[in-house]
Amino acid sequence: MLACLICIGLSQAQKPQYRTLKGNMPQDTTKKNIAPPLPKQVTVKPYKNVITEKAITQKGFFAVHKVDEKYYFEIADSLLGRDILIVGRIARGSADIDGVYSGDQIGSTNISFEKGPGNKLFMNRLAYNTRSKDSTQAMYKALERSNMRAIVAAFPIAAYSPDSTGSVIDVTDFISSDNDLLYFSTAFKSKVKLSGQMADKSYMEYVHAYAENIEIRCMKTYGYGGERGVNTATLELNASLLLLPKIPMKSRIADSRVGYFSVKYTDYDANPQGVKQINLAARWRLEPKPEDVKKYLRGELVEPQKPIVFYIDPSTPEKWIPYLIQGVNDWKVAFEKAGFKNAIMAKRAPSFKEDSTWSLEDASHAAIVYKASDTPNASGPSIPDPRSGEIIESHVNWYHNIMKLVHDWYFIQCGAINPEANKMVFNDKLMGELIRFVSSHEVGHTLGLLHNYGASSATPVEKLRDNKWLTENGHTCSIMDYARFNYVAQPEDKIDQANTFPHINDYDKWAIEWGYRWYPDEMTPEKEVSVLNTLTIEKQKNRRLWFGNERNSDDPRSQNEDLGDNAMKANEYGIKNLKRIVPNLVKWTSVANEDYDNLSEMYKQLIAQLNLYGGHAAKYIGGIYETPKTVEQAGPVYEYVPADLQKEALTFLDRNIFTTPDWLLDNNILNKINQSPIKIVSDIQNPVLARLLNVRVFVKLIANEATQPVNCYKLTDLLDDLHASIWKELKDNQPISVYRRNLQKSYLEKLIYIMESSLKGNAPPTPPTTPAPGNPVISSYTNNSENDIVSIVKFELGDLRMLVKTALPNTTDIMSRAHLQDVLDRMDTALEIKTETKK
Repeated sequence: MLACLICIGLSQAQKPQYRTLKGNMPQDTTKKNIAPPLPKQVTVKPYKNVITEKAITQKGFFAVHKVDEKYYFEIADSLLGRDILIVGRIARGSADIDGVYSGDQIGSTNISFEKGPGNKLFMNRLAYNTRSKDSTQAMYKALERSNMRAIVAAFPIAAYSPDSTGSVIDVTDFISSDNDLLYFSTAFKSKVKLSGQMADKSYMEYVHAYAENIEIRCMKTYGYGGERGVNTATLELNASLLLLPKIPMKSRIADSRVGYFSVKYTDYDANPQGVKQINLAARWRLEPKPEDVKKYLRGELVEPQKPIVFYIDPSTPEKWIPYLIQGVNDWKVAFEKAGFKNAIMAKRAPSFKEDSTWSLEDASHAAIVYKASDTPNASGPSIPDPRSGEIIESHVNWYHNIMKLVHDWYFIQCGAINPEANKMVFNDKLMGELIRFVSSHEVGHTLGLLHNYGASSATPVEKLRDNKWLTENGHTCSIMDYARFNYVAQPEDKIDQANTFPHINDYDKWAIEWGYRWYPDEMTPEKEVSVLNTLTIEKQKNRRLWFGNERNSDDPRSQNEDLGDNAMKANEYGIKNLKRIVPNLVKWTSVANEDYDNLSEMYKQLIAQLNLYGGHAAKYIGGIYETPKTVEQAGPVYEYVPADLQKEALTFLDRNIFTTPDWLLDNNILNKINQSPIKIVSDIQNPVLARLLNVRVFVKLIANEATQPVNCYKLTDLLDDLHASIWKELKDNQPISVYRRNLQKSYLEKLIYIMESSLKGNAPPTPPTTPAPGNPVISSYTNNSENDIVSIVKFELGDLRMLVKTALPNTTDIMSRAHLQDVLDRMDTALEIKTETKK
């Protein structure tokens, strides 16, 4: 039984309707029984008249012939219907387009060839959004009728193979054309502001054929609508056609408790009374050699039939190559947990002398591509076979300026504890180790692994100061977390440099074991689910193997850039280190004969770090833990963050964010970089206040109180605590500083906005978030005028109004008095209180 793997959303086949026009009126053709014209028959020439003696022929998975300036594909009948993956990449970028670099992927499509009427060969675009596996069943046929594959190109058959087992087609015009199958996807072209191809300024360079892939290289010139005053842009583009396996790799059904990228489809067979969404984990094909199967099943380590190999871009600076290689090779130990030795490795790319056919853009191999770019980033994309989830290829994007990014992170997070880190240029060994860390992280993505933002929450905060413990356990249990560097460790802890950044650890090994453990063919993906579920339940007893989804906007255990099992405690230590850096920042950023740009940049980085600490704590308030489980596991999936932790978070924010951080406002810094201290403080406080004073948090706190009336942190508790923190000067009639006046106005305006928007029936905008999957609380508000939010906000504004009105007569500081009168007037207007006429 063959799988029916078909695209959804294409129009159904309909009987053609024809009409001719006479003036403006259609003629009546219903009585004439006019038949549609048959396709024009293409004249097929003898093979020798097409593939002449001049032909230069290359043998690949199909033959490629060049005759004069024409290119022909000779496609065997045995390849008809076979899945072919097309990957488009930039071989050389344009000097005129920013943000587009050599090695960038610009398109990806799955196609197949089939014979059509009129001696034509059709190219079909394939998609696998809907599936029915059993071709003998009615559902298969129903699905097939409703989902035709689009014909995206038609080629007249120029000749048949001498043995009549294949067709020869002329692909010259197709390759030369401006099409989104081989080159830029429409979306990518629009993004970089390219318009149509200029044929007179474009040309084909070559087509190379190999056993599993065909490589096409062209120089293309496009119209350009960028901002550099030019209207054309030229790029060298590469298209790889990869023959996908005839028999897809056995799939593995994804599990939300282990973080893998996935291929999604709708299965019409899995649920006998409906449909079911299936996610297949994205994985490389790793299988034991036939002669090693028994050894593997006995638990012996064996080498896979085909290891995962990453090639290092030849343009990579020599001194960084060993660290990039090591970052890949570090994953070997994880694959040993899955039963494979030497399963992954990195190699230098072969020289032209060693292999003249090797190309960096060739999608038949994986590579780490070094990009001469000021983009401070790296990324690890991969392309899976949509039928099975098998990862076919990956090109890691390594931007040169990633070194600036890791330098700045490490400077700010570890500069107080590592003398090698408090300078503008690190030594090669330190930078090399940072490159190794990033390399491992990005390669982890290419292996199919998602970010695990929950990994760092398994480490007790105080253990982050214990060098012996860190040597044995690492500061986070997954390199796939965004737990950059150990900012908790204090100078007196004398932490080794190796214990300041993450390494491949317990969760990574478990995730690779889950994804790459091989099971015999007779164990189907459906049977594997039960085996893997039993294994996962057992593994999850170890908190270090927990997966925290990066898309969860409610669980404070799953955060980026955080450390430890309590963000408030961890970040108190982090702030201590920031306070150590500030007095030294001018000295540490000084470079002879340069201005204060370094100081300005690193001061911004330091402020950004403090902002992270505020955000970490704010996520606890209204937080909801999410722990995915199957029905075999006891206990809740969703739990509200305990009240004492939410209270602790607000106390942290009061002490470190809402109380003016005077330690940050060092005049020795500010008078050299011309930054406003008022704006600095406002930019720290306002984002945190906005996260707390929004409808989404309010709804969660109200729902928490409804389901757990006792020992919960209520919305009234939040507003009471914020009230006490932000308006504390009114209790003792103290002068109110400019920083605090701004904070108080911001607090007031946010509450008024929530009240007024809710009364109008509009939900105020909230920070962009992705709801926790399946959490009903997130979508429980639609009309805020019909819940307690307006009532509670009105009550808070009334209480605050009385406090301000009482404090105003006793306030002698002129600016404080003006401020209080202003906020009183704003509240009167919002609450529609008629102001008394002043005498």
